[in-house]
Amino acid sequence: MLAMLTPLSLVKAQWTGKREKPTKTVEVKYGTITPPNRADSAMAAFRNYGLGQFIHWGLYAIPGNEWNGVSARQGAPASEWIRTWGGPTAPKDWLNIYDNLYKQFNPKNFDAKIWAKRAKEMGVKYLIFTTKHHDGFCLWPSKYSDYTVANSPYKKDIVKQVVDAYTEQGIDVFLYFSVTEWTNKDCITSIPKTADEKARFDRFLKYTKNQLLELQTNYPQVKGFWFDGTWDRSWVNSYEFTYNLEKELRKNNPNLIIGSRFRNDEHGSRHFDSNGVLLGDYEQGWERKMPASMDILDGHDWDCVMTIPPNGWGYVKNTDGMYLKSTDDIIDLLMRSRSMNGNFVLNFGPDGDGNMSTHENELITDLGKWTKVNAEGIYNVSHFPLESKYGYYTVSKTDSTSLFLTVMNRPVNNILRVVFPKNSKLIPASAALLDSHQDLILKKANIGFDRDKNMYFDIIIPENLQSKRAFLVKIKLGSAKTVEDKLMDAKI
Repeated sequence: MLAMLTPLSLVKAQWTGKREKPTKTVEVKYGTITPPNRADSAMAAFRNYGLGQFIHWGLYAIPGNEWNGVSARQGAPASEWIRTWGGPTAPKDWLNIYDNLYKQFNPKNFDAKIWAKRAKEMGVKYLIFTTKHHDGFCLWPSKYSDYTVANSPYKKDIVKQVVDAYTEQGIDVFLYFSVTEWTNKDCITSIPKTADEKARFDRFLKYTKNQLLELQTNYPQVKGFWFDGTWDRSWVNSYEFTYNLEKELRKNNPNLIIGSRFRNDEHGSRHFDSNGVLLGDYEQGWERKMPASMDILDGHDWDCVMTIPPNGWGYVKNTDGMYLKSTDDIIDLLMRSRSMNGNFVLNFGPDGDGNMSTHENELITDLGKWTKVNAEGIYNVSHFPLESKYGYYTVSKTDSTSLFLTVMNRPVNNILRVVFPKNSKLIPASAALLDSHQDLILKKANIGFDRDKNMYFDIIIPENLQSKRAFLVKIKLGSAKTVEDKLMDAKI
């Protein structure tokens, strides 16, 4: 009999800091199902996505984090959690009001084709779309629930429209699915104890399985699932069920991609099993956070999902006093992710009519212009094992001699001094601005540090270059066969 261990999730939750490895190996029966670092075409595509779009949309878009002019910010800081609004500021009979918002759901301006077209313009390669959030309202006509878009004034299948429109634009689609459901009486959050609780939760597990299989059947183009709401003790305790459910989902689609958030092992360890092995195909814990360095990732695939305001994924009607991330912020986060082999996924929260906000539309336009001229350094690239004080490196996967430096911090003297180890087999041979293809002066700079293990190259930025945001320098690497004249070292 195995001793119950402290769940590793408590340690692993410290995503951005040092990760403690298990000191002892234990038996894990319900661990990972897929091999690490899958080499199939689906995962190869995932690694090359670069930029993704997340869309949180549902009934919570109607109130927009307020009701009758009263903001819910203090009670429910994330707009999609507004159903949990409580305290003296909450409207009287709020749960009943919210649960009946489906009778008003009729997004007159929703057009999935416009969303997809704009996403394509932005440079998006994959979409994560909410099929249902924690309130349980389904944006597809599920035959296992009455709480769906089919019973709203809108009636039409939103998930199908989104999947079809984005697929038509060549954008892969992943479906967000919340396991927990606040409005489902069979969704028991604690471990069921009584016979009635066990019967109810068994119904809930069957219901969840049926909905996931339904989504797979209805939308076979879907590339993967992005799971949420998997923290309840009842779900954690259902490790055998979730293990078998994942196996069935993968049997239906062997190329299916599932993140580390879906389930846990029999010891309660989430994201990673009790031996530190990743549960799923990629790390799904980078929500509004970034790795401090490549080391913490231990070679795992990952993506970062990020909000435009500080927090809150759904629509916020009044953003006064909130900092909204700028195009420059997004470029920084995108290229930081790419420099560490990760994808960056930017979230959008349309309003109740299906409109993106003015700020969201501005971001789409600005990012689209930037990604179009810098695509070679964003997509189909990987980590390069050097750091730069000016920004981030990426290197082409198809041509190891094509190195890209994203210049976030332009030096005042317009000299980019890049540093390479003296034992490098490839060193800078030429440089050019990626967007305009303008050649740049490149020269070696031996600054003469004693016992220096590095060599230095200066790339000269034209003084007349007017850059309002980050730009990429393409550095072509060549063989390190040059011989340098040097004076004899003085004896000390």
